[in-house]
Amino acid sequence: MSGRGGWRLKTWQFTAAAAVSGLALASAAAAAAGPWDSGGQRTAESRRAALLPGTGDGDHRTEAGSPLPAGSDPVASEAAAVLAPLEAGDLAPRTGEGAREAAAGQAPAPTAAALKFALEPLLKAKGLGPGATASVVDAATGKELYGRGAKTAMVPASTVKIATGTAALSVLGPDHRIRTTVVAEPGPGYEDGAPPERIVLVGGGDPTLTARADAAGNASLRTLARHAADTLKQRGARTVRLAYDTSAYSGSTRHPIGPNENLAPVTALMADEGRLDTSTSGPAPRSTRPAQDAADAFARFLAERGVKVEGAVREAAATDQAEKLADVRSAPLSALVERMLTHSDNDIAEALARQTALAAGAKADFAGAERETRRALDRLGLPLDGARFADGSGLDRADRVTARLLTSLLARAAHTDHPELRPVLTGLPVAGFSGTLAGRYTDPEAAAGTGVVRAKTGTLTGVNTLAGTVVSTDGRLLTFSFLASATTDPTTAQSTLDHLASTLAHCGC
Repeated sequence: MSGRGGWRLKTWQFTAAAAVSGLALASAAAAAAGPWDSGGQRTAESRRAALLPGTGDGDHRTEAGSPLPAGSDPVASEAAAVLAPLEAGDLAPRTGEGAREAAAGQAPAPTAAALKFALEPLLKAKGLGPGATASVVDAATGKELYGRGAKTAMVPASTVKIATGTAALSVLGPDHRIRTTVVAEPGPGYEDGAPPERIVLVGGGDPTLTARADAAGNASLRTLARHAADTLKQRGARTVRLAYDTSAYSGSTRHPIGPNENLAPVTALMADEGRLDTSTSGPAPRSTRPAQDAADAFARFLAERGVKVEGAVREAAATDQAEKLADVRSAPLSALVERMLTHSDNDIAEALARQTALAAGAKADFAGAERETRRALDRLGLPLDGARFADGSGLDRADRVTARLLTSLLARAAHTDHPELRPVLTGLPVAGFSGTLAGRYTDPEAAAGTGVVRAKTGTLTGVNTLAGTVVSTDGRLLTFSFLASATTDPTTAQSTLDHLASTLAHCGC
């Protein structure tokens, strides 16, 4: 190792960092924020990101917000520079010094003694509070190279989203799309072409469904209304009654933290995550009745297409006799997982946890989502001792994970046996450039990790976590997790976590 703050990047690391840097500078400006605490206090990571002129974006959009042409996806482009081909077995660089050995999993792995020497002084630093835990795993072998309290269950904050995304991808697959449907309830003479007695807007649990004129690649409520109106007019229906159905989800829509600007009520039907402004990520004023608002917007869009909604729009479940009129589908699950991780999107996280429950035929409530998330991860052979998934987002302080579970999740996503899990890695924010890491790595001691560290942040009051991947100077892919509780200075804690990841990337140990 060189002196403090004097790490040097190898040629291939410069190449990877430069590729990510160029993409980030060309990407859209967007507000990036992590979770709030239970009192509604905005996290330090969100405050710091807000001070910057802009942040990167990893959710398949251009600056104008429209889908990118095939082959120009920013996440895929970043992956090409940072990730090896799937068949390589790890995430070594594709080209440059050490590439051949790394791609074959033959680059030297760090030793436990060297990792302890490099990391423990920082883990014991005052900024992380007492009892910080850590795990470093060699992704090529799955072997834990270093652990400090790695089996101790801790509050993960938003790093629990790694588990949420992994579980959903494992049971649904990366190509799964969430449907929002309009059905017709048959009335007299319906089989002979008469208009339906009423139509029902059925929510499937897509929080990215949008009512905005520019759908930006999301499923569009306006498109759904157009298709439904066309079919209704073919049947001679110019006036209909409308209901909406949220029965795909069970239980309370209220998250344990209560009303909060970082999470809408958890319901199977909403538009634009219940946001009451034009934002697409981060904290925002939220509707207290997102399902009703979405249905009311749908009624307006029907009227614009020549079909008037008669009477009040109320909630009612569709019957077994209902027939589909039209539907729209979300972006693929792979894109939703990437967006969730890049921007720490809590609404998507809670939706994916319930999609995992629905796939298993279980009740899609908080308890059912927790149970089926755990079962999905258990089938992957992951270490779940002490783990709790009280929610999908990490806002609930009842959540518990170990540092070893997080590194194991990331290593499993890198394994060639599980290509369906790769979005868990490609969705991780890039240090200094994208998502919730855009405003990080500004401290000189951590700056060497810029463009090299990819990691999910986690921040609640008194809780600071970081879990992700680095490719060492010797060309070995490492997964890492650092969990700290009882922190008193979030800025210092975050800087220390960033320094730890940078140290791991450049230790040459």
